Amino acid sequence: MIGFLFSVVAVLVLVGIALVGVGGLGLKVLFGVIIPYAAVLTFFAGLVYRVVDWGRSPVPFRIPTTCGQEKSLPWIKTNKVDNPCSGGMVLLRMAFEVLTFRSLFRNMKLDYRQGPTIRYSSEKFLWLFAMMFHWAFLVVIIRHARFFTEPIAQWLQGIEHLDGFLEFNLATFGIGLPTIQMSGLILLGGVTLLLVRRIVVPSVRYISLASDWFPLFLITFIALTGILARYVIRVDVVKIKELAMGLATFHPVVPDGISVWFYVHFFLVCVLFAYFPFSKLMHLGGVFLSPTRNLVNNSRAVLHVNPWSYPVKTHAYHEYEDDFREQMIEAGLPVEKTLEEAAAEKAPAAPAPAEADTEVTEEKED
Repeated sequence: MIGFLFSVVAVLVLVGIALVGVGGLGLKVLFGVIIPYAAVLTFFAGLVYRVVDWGRSPVPFRIPTTCGQEKSLPWIKTNKVDNPCSGGMVLLRMAFEVLTFRSLFRNMKLDYRQGPTIRYSSEKFLWLFAMMFHWAFLVVIIRHARFFTEPIAQWLQGIEHLDGFLEFNLATFGIGLPTIQMSGLILLGGVTLLLVRRIVVPSVRYISLASDWFPLFLITFIALTGILARYVIRVDVVKIKELAMGLATFHPVVPDGISVWFYVHFFLVCVLFAYFPFSKLMHLGGVFLSPTRNLVNNSRAVLHVNPWSYPVKTHAYHEYEDDFREQMIEAGLPVEKTLEEAAAEKAPAAPAPAEADTEVTEEKED
């Protein structure tokens, strides 16, 4: 549990840094301008570095992970999605993988709860928690684009309207809260469930490292501080948008009157951005570059030649026998050719008779 404690302490230290830096030392420019720019620059530089590094890795063979019958003989039915034989089927498979986590939905776990008998069971709850977390995170990121655009696009307003459908129900009961955005609550619920699963399940807890705990705690605190700033403290949204628009247009302005808790939330988001390319969260880009997912499995239809193949100096058996024939005969080992046969092959052939010279000699005699 060292990784668990380290991650908790690390996130709490980050929260304390923002509280002291803004609330105690008044370093609003540092936390509102310099750190965000540095985080975004680190994010894109790290993203490009990782993608280029993965792209340069050679893939000499077709190694897609498949679960169905490969295309071979016409009378054998092929599984086009699980075993794609064309680029279009690969795109369809990747779409299912990225949008619905299809492989995770079909995942099974093994345990021995019924004595020595092996039992397989479904992992549908893990799939559900992952879907909640990832889709809610995507909606939250899209929603926050409203702070960096003016005017706000119609499609973005539509997403906000769908995400905040509880507004009318709460108004009916006279509850004076801002529009309840479900994506933020679902994000917090999803990451909490993933965190609880990692704590409760012994086998998962055993293999968990600090690199597994830290992003979960960091995202949990990001969601908590975001909900706190929206529904409890009620930060000044107009001034926050002024700050965001200044950053987006490269004319940064740090308005007065923004709550310190917003800077805590903002600082944690910046840490997540900078940490993202160098963490396991980078599976967001890795899934598109994974040869086990993005390759066509047509090994039975197309001959694939290893690009690493190069001429290799070989030592055939007849060459070996020529080198060690005498020793093999002395040791009583069978040989394909005797010493006399090998010597006869190596002896130079007799020169052919010179017919032209004979004709010249005959002409001189005449």
